[in-house]
Amino acid sequence: MKKKLLNLLLACLAGAFTACDKQNMPEAIQIQKPYTYNDKYYENLRAYKKSDHQIFYGWFAAYSHKEGVVAEYKKSASWGEHIAGMPDSLDFCSLWMGIPSNKQNDAVTTYNPIAYEEMRKVREIKGTKMLVPEITRIAKYPNFPKNDDGIKMYADYLVKMVLDNDLDGLDLDYEPEGDWISGDNFTKMVALIGQQFGPKSSRPDKYLIIDYYTQLPAAAVEPYINYLVNQAYTQGTTTTSATFLQGRYNSVAAWCPTKKYIVTENLGEWWENGGSPFTEADGNTFNKDGKQMYSLEGMARWNPTQGKKAGWGAFYFDRDYNTQVPYGNVRRSIQIANPSVR
Repeated sequence: MKKKLLNLLLACLAGAFTACDKQNMPEAIQIQKPYTYNDKYYENLRAYKKSDHQIFYGWFAAYSHKEGVVAEYKKSASWGEHIAGMPDSLDFCSLWMGIPSNKQNDAVTTYNPIAYEEMRKVREIKGTKMLVPEITRIAKYPNFPKNDDGIKMYADYLVKMVLDNDLDGLDLDYEPEGDWISGDNFTKMVALIGQQFGPKSSRPDKYLIIDYYTQLPAAAVEPYINYLVNQAYTQGTTTTSATFLQGRYNSVAAWCPTKKYIVTENLGEWWENGGSPFTEADGNTFNKDGKQMYSLEGMARWNPTQGKKAGWGAFYFDRDYNTQVPYGNVRRSIQIANPSVR
């Protein structure tokens, strides 16, 4: 009897300690849990992207390893480093670190089956357009001769990259810096690609876009392109303004309509606050909350004096994920330019 009572007492004590142990143990929490939506949400999202609105345009790189890192492919736990984690309202994504692919040992694409599957689903479900970026310099391709045949070879190569990977178009980065593909030669290449992609092409569902910093492409490219994207970056300064943006547009206003013009900030350098301090044309420097306005929001609010712009965006916009609210600056700027219907 005493033995039974002792066993019962030990069992009770064990239960008490177990309960106490469970009570003091920290609960496991899921740090990042993506939102899920029904089919109607995505149907409305795709319809929005086909509507007349100002587009958000961005270069995305977080799906790839940093330069110098040797690994098979990135398997990140952070939702900010996944294509599936990009803001739903993003219109155009330029795949800055290469075309994600499920093919190994391919000279053109980047092997990353995770990013590849996410890219395909984001295109299909969210209607986000995926672009192949190319800094257009023929010097990178010594097998292409510097004549009209070489221009055609280069154009065909770029078109093939898009078609072979079933993507939505080309983002031609025009920063020739003395390269042979500049001026008239660049225009010739744009005209050739323009037969395949863009508003004058046999495939108008494929986009032809030019982005540039300060070296201007020739006016003759305009009929062939969907959009002209200016790298209106805050480079080496601490502030920017509507006056600066207006000057950038004025340099191409004679030939580029406002409906094709996009301005972009460099969030790779200025991500902490969503850009650099911004001053509007009337001298205002505050957002609606009475706080300092920054350039991503300023670009969303700004339009040329000549008419409404096509859109705005950012280089390395993925770094905005690391702010207090993931993609808070990007999402807020989208709401400013395209307020939700209540």
